[in-house]
Amino acid sequence: MSVYLERYAYPHRLIPDPPNPDVEICVVIPSYNEPDINSTLQALTHCDSIAGKVEVIIVVNESTADPPPVRKQNKITMQAIKKWNDSNRNDLIFHPVHQTLPEKQAGVGLARKIGMDEACRRFNDLGRDGIIACLDADCTCEPDYLKAIQHHFKAYPKTPGCAIYFEHPLAHYAIAAYELHLRYYTHGLRYSGLPCAFQTVGSAMAVRCSAYEKQGGMSRRKAGEDFYFLQKIIKLGGVTELRDTTVYPSSRHSHRVPFGTGKAMNDYQRSATGKLSTYHPYTFQDLQSLVRQVPKLYGVSTSQTSSTWEAFSNALQGFIPKEDFIATIEDLNRSTSTEITFKNRFYQWCDGFLAFKFSNYARSHHYPAVDIKEAASWLLKAAYKVEIEENEVMALLMRYRLLDSKGNSA
Repeated sequence: MSVYLERYAYPHRLIPDPPNPDVEICVVIPSYNEPDINSTLQALTHCDSIAGKVEVIIVVNESTADPPPVRKQNKITMQAIKKWNDSNRNDLIFHPVHQTLPEKQAGVGLARKIGMDEACRRFNDLGRDGIIACLDADCTCEPDYLKAIQHHFKAYPKTPGCAIYFEHPLAHYAIAAYELHLRYYTHGLRYSGLPCAFQTVGSAMAVRCSAYEKQGGMSRRKAGEDFYFLQKIIKLGGVTELRDTTVYPSSRHSHRVPFGTGKAMNDYQRSATGKLSTYHPYTFQDLQSLVRQVPKLYGVSTSQTSSTWEAFSNALQGFIPKEDFIATIEDLNRSTSTEITFKNRFYQWCDGFLAFKFSNYARSHHYPAVDIKEAASWLLKAAYKVEIEENEVMALLMRYRLLDSKGNSA
């Protein structure tokens, strides 16, 4: 057993049956009070066959404080999965597991962790570094989803994980605006030059079992677990984007999570303006100014580091105190002997979490939020020299989707 599984994994083995010796991919799906699990099961069943077999681990969960209707729906979900498994193809095996979680810990993070830990155990049993893919119980996918994942990890044998291309069903303006915000933010990070510029959508990612264990597994957070987990995987280097298939996350409202798609839909419903706002473009210009200084910070004196800090914007200076910046750069220079190592260590510090915290700090103290249309239009022009005549959410979203599905050359 690996050190991770022995010390940090969910302590209980959930699936009594041994893993199929030909399993190549485990798909992990947390399910909570889900009324339409059949849509996800059907989408997976319609997927093209791969070389090998696929196990699907569905963690049907509730907390000890959940009311009877939630528990009733979860029982119905369990019955539906078992019934589906009876008539399923023999190369696609569904494993439903039912877990009642402590109220203080219950949430999608722990449910996803339970399933991914179980997937690791099963790959360890086989002595195989398999692929763990994540979906949600309200998602669908293209028929080539499983095959595309397998081909991607074979084409990129050193990648620890990938972000998978996704599109929300555009049932209303709010979900289009929210998806545009997600894409705008990631492209803003890319514009700044930070190496953490990947989508972090929990229902559209896949990792190698070895990378999962090396980085300490999935977070137990009630929400945002996908963001924090993928930041750890990104730090390994070599994370990729899988653009050859599509995941379709749900655009439903949610009252279980404090942020994310469901929370955004609730906020829009309560909004008096009918608009969604996002981070000001100056946020990414500031991050870009920081990134551009990185090559000049290797091997420099304290006075040179101080001069670099003093040239930053007021927002960056307010976010990173001068003393902390100088101490960080001095520590990196003491502990690295080459510029390449210095850069790698710098981006372990200046990671996606730091960028996210700065974005929120700048919005609160320096750059008020702006309408998503204005911000997304500005970034298209600044980063890609693209101008769209019809400056509306849908037109902008289609352009960003094109960039993400075809690459920046689009």
